Amino acid sequence: MEIVSLNVRKLLEEIPSDVILVAAVKGRTIEEVQEAIEGGIKHIGENYLQEAEKKHPFISSVVKWHFIGHVQKRKSKKIVEIFNMVETLDSFEVAKEIDLEASKINKIMSVLIEINSGRELQKSGLLPENVESFIEQTSHFKNIKVQGIMTMGPFFEDPGKLRPYFIETRKIYEGIKKRKIENVEMKYLSMGMSSSYKIAIEEGANIVRIGTLIFGSRH
Repeated sequence: MEIVSLNVRKLLEEIPSDVILVAAVKGRTIEEVQEAIEGGIKHIGENYLQEAEKKHPFISSVVKWHFIGHVQKRKSKKIVEIFNMVETLDSFEVAKEIDLEASKINKIMSVLIEINSGRELQKSGLLPENVESFIEQTSHFKNIKVQGIMTMGPFFEDPGKLRPYFIETRKIYEGIKKRKIENVEMKYLSMGMSSSYKIAIEEGANIVRIGTLIFGSRH
């Protein structure tokens, strides 16, 4: 288990101090997650609500929880209760539900808008040309705070091929930031995973989601 802590320390030494390292913990044990926290992890990324519900009671309250999976409307209540940020908002109906559930517990929910930068039919996320109008719509919710955007990008064996998608996403982020939309704080650009985080950081990412490089391959 010590190896997890070492991996985290190594990554934290390498990445710039203004970049948030989110440990992607899908399929990982509570012990592995605790070991990552001991190594210095302050942000946990979970894809599935069911897994988060099992881990949450055992995980130190010093960490912030990022929801990085697809948000189902019916699970919004629990997601709002457990998570500090939703990185994958791409639906007005879901935004409405998150706003409603957050208002019930007097919480302002931080969200990132997910962009489908690769325009892949099988993937969630908004098409790049629809992002700005969607953010304008969501900015009217009182209990949601849009704080940036996120993209996965297509899968390539060569992560260098992701660069154009990261560049396009950064340009959208910067364009929206310049507009200074009320109740929108363009603070976070979340891009890059274990294979592509270095390129993502070069292209302006200040949140990276890393699983394999911290915990090793899933068996």
